[in-house]
Amino acid sequence: MTILLADDERPLLNFLERGLRAEGYECSTLSELHEVLPYISKNTPEIVVLDRLFGSEDSLTIVEAIKALPSPPMILILTALDDVSEQVNGLQKGADDYLCKPFDFDELLARIAALRRRADKSAPSPRNTLGIGSLELAMDERTARINGTEISLTKLEFELLVYLTENQKKVLSRERILSRDWQTKSELQTNIFDVYISRLRRKLEDQPKITIQTLRGNGYRLSLLNQA
Repeated sequence: MTILLADDERPLLNFLERGLRAEGYECSTLSELHEVLPYISKNTPEIVVLDRLFGSEDSLTIVEAIKALPSPPMILILTALDDVSEQVNGLQKGADDYLCKPFDFDELLARIAALRRRADKSAPSPRNTLGIGSLELAMDERTARINGTEISLTKLEFELLVYLTENQKKVLSRERILSRDWQTKSELQTNIFDVYISRLRRKLEDQPKITIQTLRGNGYRLSLLNQA
């Protein structure tokens, strides 16, 4: 977890940096407000602990710009302004939390941990997908798309296409495919195997570069034509 500490009180900055580093956080410090936005743009810290006032400068003037960055950090405002309206104003500008000075270091740690949990929840989960060329198989959704357009597959067709995609460019014998532990194994028998292969080929026709090749005497291979 990377944290930027920005405050014009250097003794406080040094204290916070030592304390947070002791807790395992990676910290950087700035004491000039004009340096904050360029630093965040370049280094993308995950959390910014930002003092509200830098002399006569109000850090709320840059909060909206920080939140407009491609990978905005969570922002915790430190402030001696304990008026509720000031806190509301800061939150409306885009701050994620407020902590009034003076504060206990343990409370700061708790606030940072809470922001970290919020950031983890808001981060998009990695998609569990397989693919070849323009074909994408979403495993969790059990859907198949070509160039972003969903194609209709039965349960067994989907499983068969997944198996071929997992082994793309490899030659799979009929026996190897049939010996797989299919969830609907009773449906995939030798006498109808070719039917399923033919169905899949028809459903892949919108992307002619993706093909299920038949290598006589050897088996089947899913591949891109220009990479066969």
